[in-house]
Amino acid sequence: MNLKRVSLALLAAASVAVISACATLQRGPVGNPAVPQPAKAVDLNRYAGLWYEIGRYENGFERGCEAVTAEYGLREDGLVSVLNTCRQGAVDGPVKTAQGRARLVAGAANAKLKVSFFGPFYIGDYWVLDRAEDYSWSIVGEPSGRYLWLLSRTAQPSARTRATIMERTQALGYDLSLVRETRH
Repeated sequence: MNLKRVSLALLAAASVAVISACATLQRGPVGNPAVPQPAKAVDLNRYAGLWYEIGRYENGFERGCEAVTAEYGLREDGLVSVLNTCRQGAVDGPVKTAQGRARLVAGAANAKLKVSFFGPFYIGDYWVLDRAEDYSWSIVGEPSGRYLWLLSRTAQPSARTRATIMERTQALGYDLSLVRETRH
């Protein structure tokens, strides 16, 4: 009986830890109270590769990060590999990485993924809300409207490309005053 109570107590503690982790991820202002569904299907072969973050809504796990990149790859098991890299504090600061994986959400034309950086838990949403036809830029969000990432295939996109990304982000309902520009 005592072993059963201990097991239940451990299960309850683990549940509280997971719920607490999820709640921590939800902090920050809502920059878009009505996040739209993704606008286009995503060809994962074309989406794979290196992306440079040119702007984001500030969040706890990227606080102080500059020179942020994300690299996606297709795995043999059908998942997507994720490698996020940043320089802590400055563009030449110490390197910080986070490695994870993502699985596709059924029925979302490859535009919605669930991401995991914590073992078997797929708690993060990753929605490709819009992208360039040539996959040169991408706008990524998630359902709460608290997270936003503006990505480009180059660290310094042209003024015209940057303006296009910002105009499209605003048209999707995002508050541009909350966008923190990423230095490279």
